[in-house]
Amino acid sequence: MIGQSTLATVVFSSMARGRGCFGAFEKALNRHRIGGSDTTAGGGTRILGCVILLLTLLAIWWWMQGTARDPLVVYCAHDAIYAEQLLHEFEERSGIDVVIRFDSEANKALGLVNLLIRESAHPRCDVFWNNQLQGTLDLQERDLLLPYQGSGFERIPHRFKDPEGYWVGFAGRLRMFIVNTDNVNVPIEETIDQLPVGDLSRMAVAKPLYGTTRSHYTVLWHHWGQEKLIQWHRDMRDRGVHEVAGNAMVKNLVAAGKCDLGWTDTDDYFVAVDEELPVDAFPIRLDDGATICVPNSVSIIRGSSRVAEARRLVDFLLSEETELALARGKSRQIPLGPVSLDQLPDEVRQLKQWADESCDLTSLGDARAACIEWLKSEYLR
Repeated sequence: MIGQSTLATVVFSSMARGRGCFGAFEKALNRHRIGGSDTTAGGGTRILGCVILLLTLLAIWWWMQGTARDPLVVYCAHDAIYAEQLLHEFEERSGIDVVIRFDSEANKALGLVNLLIRESAHPRCDVFWNNQLQGTLDLQERDLLLPYQGSGFERIPHRFKDPEGYWVGFAGRLRMFIVNTDNVNVPIEETIDQLPVGDLSRMAVAKPLYGTTRSHYTVLWHHWGQEKLIQWHRDMRDRGVHEVAGNAMVKNLVAAGKCDLGWTDTDDYFVAVDEELPVDAFPIRLDDGATICVPNSVSIIRGSSRVAEARRLVDFLLSEETELALARGKSRQIPLGPVSLDQLPDEVRQLKQWADESCDLTSLGDARAACIEWLKSEYLR
């Protein structure tokens, strides 16, 4: 493919030759004004050819100017404090201008997914960086994503990516038991159906209608089936489990000692760790011992006008370098692809081992839709 600089050289050298066409055209007009005629053989044909050439060159030049002005548009549900720096670094390295749209809603992913659905007839977004997977699966089911399998695709394990490349996961968060170490002396390293018996009013969980807790429930629906999950959920509520607005609130209640334990994600847990609060955490495991790792996901939007540039950004986000950068941030996002372990913070090395034991997230489609409908009937009545 010819680069813009090469194309520009061709265009302007051709335009220089085109000045000869303008000269011939001007001479012919002058002869016409004084009643003469262009006696040069093929003069009329030459003038017509020059006009067509110049119009073509002008069209190419106009296209080049429009392309140069048109930025790559990224809708991003990841926290701006982490994402913005990486996307600006991509801009500097690639020379591709990037416009980022974040969402101010509490549930950022849901807001951007709904926006992408509304814009589907005339898409504005080129690349969607989701902070989890659920909404991305919704977009895939609506045929709003383009497949791409580049260098980044190859390094991510199969359980974290669509086999055809419609989406790829990276930089995950683990679902964790968080415990207050002043209140709980015994490590909670049990499977989720071996919770303490009796009263659960000292345990906090986020309502599963949104966020990673909904992803958690979708995994359980897939592994257990509808009947077992619904019975287990109702048993938890009957035993007084404390349902709150989100994972951060779970962390706050446990860290403050108002609850003894709860479910949260690794990024919220590390907020408490950095504040030197009395907490510890252990991965939530399924009956077969698998953990639940919820990745970020990246995908190209169908209808993008900058597919080549979008692919470059996808490969950048799925690179080892990007995963290491996110692992070193305060949220300690967990690399999903192979990385140099000696470059990881100490606490992320253990998380990496647990993430490598995660369940497969590629076959949640049917469970996702059914689970969401049931959750709406439970919480939106």
